[in-house]
Amino acid sequence: MKITFYGHASLGIEVSGKFILVDPFISGNPKAAHIQLESLKPDYIFLTHAHQDHTLDVEFIMAHNPEAVIVSNAEIVTHYAAKGYKGHMMNHGGSWKFEFGVVKYVNAIHSSSFADGTYGGNPGGFVIEGEHKNIYIAGDTALTLDMKLIPMRTKLDLAILPIGSNFTMDIDDAIIASDFIECDKIMGYHYDTFGYIEINHDQAKRKFFDKGKDLMLLEIGQSIEL
Repeated sequence: MKITFYGHASLGIEVSGKFILVDPFISGNPKAAHIQLESLKPDYIFLTHAHQDHTLDVEFIMAHNPEAVIVSNAEIVTHYAAKGYKGHMMNHGGSWKFEFGVVKYVNAIHSSSFADGTYGGNPGGFVIEGEHKNIYIAGDTALTLDMKLIPMRTKLDLAILPIGSNFTMDIDDAIIASDFIECDKIMGYHYDTFGYIEINHDQAKRKFFDKGKDLMLLEIGQSIEL
């Protein structure tokens, strides 16, 4: 399993010959100007919620990859289905076995609406089990006790957590979250894109290190393999 960071909360996941694009907000992020949208050829687009900083590039990418399937909550999938795009709707607690592995849609505490104010359903996160590796993509969320439910079903190899504060968890809450999900290998996201969520990288890594945990802060375009 290969995971690429495209900035903010945008990710690429290569698993079992399939490419999953998560929350594509790239063209609106000056820090990701070197990422070429045309080069992204997803089989699936996973959307945690409807906010523009997670969905901005969905329609451009779907126009260039019409066979891709949008995976999200019922409201988001219905929104894009009305535009002619394929989708697979899920809801909290539900799992589905895709060709690359099993996906579970889990709780997140946040809000969710499209840029025009259209209701975007309840936000969520994804637990993906594939290639004998299990990852948790938290989406935009506060720290929540619901996270303790995840390790009751899935032993995680990596968790991708928001750490920028203001709109989501901060560093200290993310450390607690890593305890809840019983995963000490964390990839941070949703930070530095704009002023409200800028962080001190060295301080963040040190706080995780002091708790015996590993925080990875990837450069935009950088990848890791599990």
